[in-house]
Amino acid sequence: MTKSRALGQVSLGSLQGAGEKTIARLNKLGIFSLQDLLLHLPIRYEDRTRLTPLGSLQPGQSALVEGEVELADVAGTTRRSLICRISDGTGFLNLRFFHFRPEQLRALSGTRRIRCFGEARLGAHGLEMVHPEYEGLNGTASPPLEPGLTPVYPTTDGLRQQSLRRLVAQALRIAGQFPDDPVEFPLKLSPVLDAMSWWHAVHSLHRPVDSRHDILERARRRLAYEELLAHHLSLGRFRQEIRRRSAPLLRTNSVLKESFSAGLPFALTAAQRRVIREIESDLCAGRPMMRLLQGDVGSGKTVIAAHAALAAATSGWQTALMAPTELLAEQHFRTFSAWLKPAGITTALLTGKLKSQARRDTLSAVAAGDAALVIGTHALFQQTVEFHRLGLIIIDEQHRFGVHQRLALRDKAHPDAVLPHQLVMTATPIPRTLAILGYADLDCSIIDELPPGRTPVVTSVIPSTRRAEIIDRIGNWIAGGRQAYWVCTLIEESEALQCEAAENTAASLAEALPGLRVRLLHGRMSASEKDLVMQEFKAGESDILVATTVIEVGVDVPNAGLMIIENPERLGLAQLHQLRGRVGRGPGEAYCILLYQSPLSATGKERLKILKESSDGFVIAEKDLQLRGPGEFLGVRQTGLARFRIADLARDADLLETVPRNAERLLECHPELVAPLLGRWVDHGLHYVGA
Repeated sequence: MTKSRALGQVSLGSLQGAGEKTIARLNKLGIFSLQDLLLHLPIRYEDRTRLTPLGSLQPGQSALVEGEVELADVAGTTRRSLICRISDGTGFLNLRFFHFRPEQLRALSGTRRIRCFGEARLGAHGLEMVHPEYEGLNGTASPPLEPGLTPVYPTTDGLRQQSLRRLVAQALRIAGQFPDDPVEFPLKLSPVLDAMSWWHAVHSLHRPVDSRHDILERARRRLAYEELLAHHLSLGRFRQEIRRRSAPLLRTNSVLKESFSAGLPFALTAAQRRVIREIESDLCAGRPMMRLLQGDVGSGKTVIAAHAALAAATSGWQTALMAPTELLAEQHFRTFSAWLKPAGITTALLTGKLKSQARRDTLSAVAAGDAALVIGTHALFQQTVEFHRLGLIIIDEQHRFGVHQRLALRDKAHPDAVLPHQLVMTATPIPRTLAILGYADLDCSIIDELPPGRTPVVTSVIPSTRRAEIIDRIGNWIAGGRQAYWVCTLIEESEALQCEAAENTAASLAEALPGLRVRLLHGRMSASEKDLVMQEFKAGESDILVATTVIEVGVDVPNAGLMIIENPERLGLAQLHQLRGRVGRGPGEAYCILLYQSPLSATGKERLKILKESSDGFVIAEKDLQLRGPGEFLGVRQTGLARFRIADLARDADLLETVPRNAERLLECHPELVAPLLGRWVDHGLHYVGA
């Protein structure tokens, strides 16, 4: 048994001091075995290798100090605190505890000498440390100082640093008893891997004997690279398993295809035709298609999805198209129905707000196969939904859905049937660093050409103090026969608060611009209300649409060439780019005004500057990743993209360059290392990889 597998099977209960409550807290941190504990690395270090004289202590300095206890007493009336005053002949220091117990006061009163660690700050009576770590020294000799840096770990409520350090120390002792780990790399895969062994890297990070940053960083990067390599291999293994399955043969009827294209109100771009050919090749290969379709805002992904659905329908199979919002699902329903009805293809809409009888009728049509294309929101993967012959799954704006949701939709295929094809679409371009790793199980198609007629959007960054001026300019804009969006954002994740903000804004705009027709759109409106508002706006029967970010995707009104986004500093670059993509869809000038609240942080200034200077979604996505990291960029909990223990996709982007090539070499030359490597890093999540 390898060290890696052995450590993964050692339970936390074998550690002294790890009772039920402690184990439950460790589980909250993702720690379920001894191996998990060893891979729970410090986030920083404290230097307790030397004592700092109290007389030389500076405000803001974290230090280890030692002194005689001069007094211990409770001070204050409204906010009582325990004060312990110590001295060492060079100066004095107050230790302050706002949360204390009577026995703590008694213990400190009976202590002659104390050693503590904390951050010094200026208090009302000189320097003080608030809630420092401390130990009483009533013996004749002081205990030895730490030989190296002291680790500080990520923790949770009820789990103290001292407890974590004791548990890690036990784990290191137990791990040292096992033979050396054979999951070492005999090939010169990477200088990062060749630098040191896994065990050396783990031990160095928990027990650093050298405080040099480059030594610690080398150990961290060595583990990060192995984690990235393991994750890439897991995606590759998932891809291989899928490729061994059968899939429906979906071939487009050439006559229907030509008729469909001729009926479109626009001509396809060269990029769209290329991507359609790639998808058609996948659909008739007999293996499940797993393709990611990337295209910037307004690049024309919807018509490509319609071609795929046409191929499925004419081959006798059903398509499920899942959209992130009811607004977008309803718009897709109207668009696909208009395009596909002449070909005799029936489209159904299934959302959570569908009335009971209409819902039963729709479910019956889906189960009987009478609906060839079923469009919906999360309602599609509910248990009551049964497909007759599900052959193709299309997921629009894939990062909006969780892993479990996508798995549930794929599992709608009949157990004895072949596996459905999957087409995953996104208008949020995936940065190359994420694409290398997070989507290695998918083939990728990119629409790198915008349809003709798209107008460049001029973006302006303006402080909210000029709000009245902007409102006046809206009046002039509407007088010229154009329409405008006003987007309200709130940082609170409360739909009620967002709707309230939009309602207040609509009321204030209607009061400031009495001659204009102001309409309101938010997520709490019924489907029929939202549909009516959008249809009025699209028909030119209203002038200003005040909305929450519900209009981020899918809304298409060519005459609306002006957008004002309030509080843009609260949104990520990718979402702002998506919102901006709602304008510039027709003739005439197009503008986007970012109405920010002062003062802006340095990051906020940088974010809005990037948006002002660039309209390239891929450039913006790369910058967004750098500024926010992968978790915020895509919403890791939603996407199912691995939450790495050690690797950081923004910080370790340079490591990714060699990962795909070295994964292939490892599979080819040393396949016996793959299973233990996956066992160490990702086996617990393999079911969800690539979902």
